[in-house]
Amino acid sequence: MLYSLFLWLKQQFHFAGAGMFQYITFRAAMAIILSLIITTVYGKKVILMLQKKQIGESVRELGLAGEQSKKGTPTMGGIIIILGILIPTLLFANLNKTYIRLMILTTVWLGIIGFIDDYLKIAARKKALASGEKYKKKDSDGLAGNFKIFGQIGLGIIIGSTLYFNEHVEVLREIYSPQHVIADSIIQKGERLMGDTIKIYDGKAHHFARVKTPITTIPFVKSHEFNYSKLVSWMGPSAEKFTWVIYIIAITFIITAVSNGANLTDGLDGLAAGVSALIGVCLGVFVYVSGNLRFAEYLNIMYIPNMGELSIFIGAFVGACIGFLWYNAYPAQVFMGDTGSLALGGIIASLAIIVRKELMIPMFCLVFLVENLSVIIQVSYFKYTKKKYGEGRRVFLMSPLHHHYQKKGFHESKIAVRFWIVTLICVVFAIATLKIR
Repeated sequence: MLYSLFLWLKQQFHFAGAGMFQYITFRAAMAIILSLIITTVYGKKVILMLQKKQIGESVRELGLAGEQSKKGTPTMGGIIIILGILIPTLLFANLNKTYIRLMILTTVWLGIIGFIDDYLKIAARKKALASGEKYKKKDSDGLAGNFKIFGQIGLGIIIGSTLYFNEHVEVLREIYSPQHVIADSIIQKGERLMGDTIKIYDGKAHHFARVKTPITTIPFVKSHEFNYSKLVSWMGPSAEKFTWVIYIIAITFIITAVSNGANLTDGLDGLAAGVSALIGVCLGVFVYVSGNLRFAEYLNIMYIPNMGELSIFIGAFVGACIGFLWYNAYPAQVFMGDTGSLALGGIIASLAIIVRKELMIPMFCLVFLVENLSVIIQVSYFKYTKKKYGEGRRVFLMSPLHHHYQKKGFHESKIAVRFWIVTLICVVFAIATLKIR
């Protein structure tokens, strides 16, 4: 909004200072600052409102240390994170960009699903308390699992379809010397490139091939590119027209898995918010180098036009996560609930997909992956042993994994910080893969 306003003021009235809004770095910095202000200053008002509405966490009776002290702590604090993301984005980003619209949709879509889930859980608790019954958290509380999955699948279809059918990336193929720039042959070659482009940069001609979105990045591989059409190539040349099916299924799976992984990680004070902030910084680096022609040429990676505008969204995202830690760090004054955790996971997955780094998600989202796997292993092994031996056995003392360490006697703040450190190591290594191949 402000971007369009100041652009109009500059064009019509040559308004002093309006030109600053043309710079992505300035708008990204403003988005970070505003996001921090919203989450830290106005976040307290949201917490007081949640307390007034008696929207608090119930005791889950898991036998964990410090569990009773969490009773009554306001939940649904994800509202603070969502406001900290959306308001700066709406004010400072160019809303005409497809990528920005997709990220706003992702935030609102999964935020609403998480909000409904939290609301139904709280309503069940209030109903039990009103009837004088002892409230126990059950799997049936909240939004049914199938509805969550359907919501995530719907988002995956929208994002996958939009990227596949409407978006292209530009892959750097060749660089010609300054002498060739002047020659007529380069112009003639440019005319025969079937939609490819020749761009003059620093006195050199860069040949970019315009390709469909099914091309993504493979870490540690010299060519650095993978086309989803190869997954159906064994079926014959005519099968490539069905690549969009494979692509959308893959995108839907990624969004669902990462969103649920973030949801499972949100079990300790400050854990999910801190991990998400670090991953956001990693994705910010990927967005910057992929949207900058100079760095794309130097790193020999895909140059994705219009990618820079996502820096504003990522700045707001990181600022919202860090600002939320002001109240969510141990001892937490508010929990994000599914309202925040589902949205955080979906945002991270969508950003990775847009910047064509979805195959690197297991690397920089290692904590989410391990939390997911710990639950899958625990449940699968319990069912297997119950069927075979007549009694269920467990691999972990409790799942997700962070509860296993709680059971072993580790303080939750120590667990959270160590998970942050692991994520930081993974993030640095993921960024290093831009040159390691």
